Amino acid sequence: MKKIIYAICTLGFIFITSCVQKTTNQTITFELNVIGIPHIKTVEIRIDNEAIDWEKEMEMKPIIKDSLYSLTLTGKTGYLFTEVKFKINGEYELKELPNRKVFFDKSGTTLFKSTFNKIN
Repeated sequence: MKKIIYAICTLGFIFITSCVQKTTNQTITFELNVIGIPHIKTVEIRIDNEAIDWEKEMEMKPIIKDSLYSLTLTGKTGYLFTEVKFKINGEYELKELPNRKVFFDKSGTTLFKSTFNKIN
């Protein structure tokens, strides 16, 4: 009887510990090309990734005003990708289309370049 209980406990421990998803540190830089869009007041990105608690809109900063905007984030995640949508002056891009998928580089550093309202 002791052997059966020991075997069940061992299998239970193996099962519980094998279900834990490995997390990694990720640094992601988003670059958004906005050339040709007039009267830009705000550029934002909505990132959906519950593991990193990024599920909110964040303001992007201009690298070149009215041309190129950027945002860099660092966090820990067990996910292999996240989903994003960009916003200019409160208007989302790619309406009626799914979010953009950003796959994390295995190195832990990802650069995602995109053009507003264009599928890359």
